[in-house]
Amino acid sequence: MSLWLDMLGTEIRFVSTPSFGDIRIAEAGKENKEVILFQHGINGHLEAYAKNIIALSEDFHVIAFDYVGHGLSTKKEMEYSPIVLADQLKELMDALGIEKAHLSGESLGGWTSAHFAAKYPDRVDRLMLNTAAGLPIATEKGRNDLEKLIELNKRNTNSVPNYQSVEARMHWLMHESNHHLINEELVNLRLGIYLKPETVKVAPLITKIIEKHDDFLIPLDRITCQTLFLWTEDNPIHDIETARSASEKIQGSHVYLMKSKSAHWPQYEAPEEFNEVTTNFFKFGKVG
Repeated sequence: MSLWLDMLGTEIRFVSTPSFGDIRIAEAGKENKEVILFQHGINGHLEAYAKNIIALSEDFHVIAFDYVGHGLSTKKEMEYSPIVLADQLKELMDALGIEKAHLSGESLGGWTSAHFAAKYPDRVDRLMLNTAAGLPIATEKGRNDLEKLIELNKRNTNSVPNYQSVEARMHWLMHESNHHLINEELVNLRLGIYLKPETVKVAPLITKIIEKHDDFLIPLDRITCQTLFLWTEDNPIHDIETARSASEKIQGSHVYLMKSKSAHWPQYEAPEEFNEVTTNFFKFGKVG
């Protein structure tokens, strides 16, 4: 199925922010009181949540958005970090008139969401860290995985993206049993974004976020909201041991290990399970 059919019924628009320009959002369920803000990974875009926005809009006001420098949002030549992106999130919430929200972020999105929760605790209901980056690495495998990702990003940044390189990156994101989900539409969408001249300019600046991973570790001891680590057995960056170790540092937090085959994109690879877990956690505070 086309991801545009998955998103049928969402409103796509741009929201102006004071410091970060125009931010592209996809929105549904505006009549609902509780808000979920979905945040994508590094070099990603809001379509990572194509299979979740409408499904969850029955119970929630759902918004996915492109970070500054990503997707179709404004491209700025600046220093990128999860702390800077957390401030972008605050400006976006202010512009939308959202006082408090549930946050769910994948990879960089989880990293940013956690920094936001630590800095602005009164603006967060519940927090879902979905295969998040920014955790203190607990195993040798985890350290090796991070080094491999840094090299992968360098190769992608130092050469002109093409269909094959983007497809390879998508293969890294997903479990091998889900590679059938990687079709021409998905690859060409991402390739089209990557080849925009303004994206080419900022890509090296964004890639540096991963290279400085340990400089921006999540202050786990400062997170006070109810938190769920949603993880996969085959996550290619930050293994389950790292997630469990991090969870121990947030009082009352839980780890949920996906039952369906998935890697770094569980929200796209196994949407039915992801949407059920998300609903139970954000609506009822239940896990599993």
